[in-house]
Amino acid sequence: MEVNIPYGKEIVKVNIPEPCEILNPNKIEINDEEKTVEEALRNPIEMDSFKKFVKNSDRLLIIVNDASKPTPTSRILEHIYPYISNHPDLKFLIATGTHKPPNVEECRFIFGRLYDIFKEQLSIHDSKKEVNMRYLGKTKSGTELFINKMVYDYGNVIVIGSVEPHYFAGYTGGRKAFFPGVVSYKTVEMNHRFALSDKACSLCLKDNPVHNDMIDSIKFLKDVNIFSIQTVLTSDYKIYATKCGDIIKSFESATKYANDVYCVPVQKKSNIVVTVVPHPMDINLYQSQHALENAKLVLDEGGVLILVSKCRMGVGNDAFLEILSKANSPQGVLDLHNGEYKLGSHKSFRILKIRAIADVFAVTDLDNKTIEKAKFKPYSNIQSAIDDAVKLVKEKGKEPNSIVIPSGNLTVPQILKK
Repeated sequence: MEVNIPYGKEIVKVNIPEPCEILNPNKIEINDEEKTVEEALRNPIEMDSFKKFVKNSDRLLIIVNDASKPTPTSRILEHIYPYISNHPDLKFLIATGTHKPPNVEECRFIFGRLYDIFKEQLSIHDSKKEVNMRYLGKTKSGTELFINKMVYDYGNVIVIGSVEPHYFAGYTGGRKAFFPGVVSYKTVEMNHRFALSDKACSLCLKDNPVHNDMIDSIKFLKDVNIFSIQTVLTSDYKIYATKCGDIIKSFESATKYANDVYCVPVQKKSNIVVTVVPHPMDINLYQSQHALENAKLVLDEGGVLILVSKCRMGVGNDAFLEILSKANSPQGVLDLHNGEYKLGSHKSFRILKIRAIADVFAVTDLDNKTIEKAKFKPYSNIQSAIDDAVKLVKEKGKEPNSIVIPSGNLTVPQILKK
C-alpha cells in the first residue's frame, strides 16, 4: 500500500504492507472564515465587543504564540488590523514559554505581511530574565507565579490562541497563553511537575492537576482586562471555529469544537504505528514528543513506534536529552534528581514509559548519536524504518498491521468500545 507521509515541507511516498489504516483529523464542514471570526469578535462570551474593548483600552498588549504552534496568528491579525492599526500605545509579546526565541523567519511566519508593520512594537518573552517578572503569589498547589511585567504594565491584554489536544494539559490554548506562555522558567517548572500524573493526559480537564493549576493561576490576573480570541483549525489549517471573550469560557467552548476535529475513532490497536509531526510543528525533538503520546494509544505492547519529524531546529531542550541519556527507566528519571522534578523530566519520563513496552524508531535530520541518547533507533529514511519495523514484528512471530498518523501531534485516536 502506497502512503504519502509529510516530512518537513515535502511529501514522501512509502510502501507499507496491508492491513494499514490512515488516521487523519476528521473532515469538517466549515463556514466562511471571515464571517466566523467577525461574528465571534462582535459577540464575545460575557464581554463587550472586540471593537469596544480596543476603544476603551488606553494601552494595549497582544500576546501571540511562537512558531511551534499551528495558531493562525497572521490571519487573525488581518481580521483585527482595522481595529488596532491606529491604536496610540500598542505592543506585541510572543509567548515563548521556555522555548528558544523565534528568529526573523519565524517571526514572519507568525505575523505574515504585518511583521514589517509591527516589528518595532514587538517583544519576545524570556522566561529566564527574572528582572522582567512580577511576582503574583502562590496557587493552591504551591506554584510560585512570576509573570512578564508587560502584562500588568499594559493592563489590557488580547490573547490569540488555538485549541488542540495536548498530551498533559488536556488542550492547548486559552490559559496557556499566560501559563506557561509569559511566566518565569521557575513557574513553568513548578507547574509541569504535575505532568508526571496519570491524570494529566490528552482531552482531560477534570481532575487534571496541570490544568487545574493553570486555571487557578488565571485568577491572579483579576486586575487585568483580558480579551481572548481562540481558534480551532481543520487538518488543512482552515478556521473551523472561533470563540472570543472571557479567557476561561472561550477556551472551554472551543474544546468542544476541537473534539469534533481531532478525536478519531479506531477499531483496534496495531503493532506498527507511524506518527508524523508535519511542518511547522516539526521544530525540534522536544516538541515532537507530543506525537508519541497520541500514537501510544493505539500501539500494541511489544510493537514498534516510528516517529517522523524533521526536527529542523535541533533538540530544543538540552536538559531533556541529558536526562534521557542517563536514565534507563521512568523511576530512573526521578532518581537522577533525588525525587525532585526538573523541567524536561516529564517528557523523558513519558518516553521511557513507552520504551518499556515498545521499540521506538526516529526518522529525523538529527545525527545518530543524538537520537541514540534519546533512547530511539535513528533513521534518515522513512522507508527503511518501516521495512525494519515489519521485519522485527515478523521475527516476533506476528503478522504486521499498521497505523499511520500524518498529524501525530494533533490526532487523538480513540479505540471504539465493543
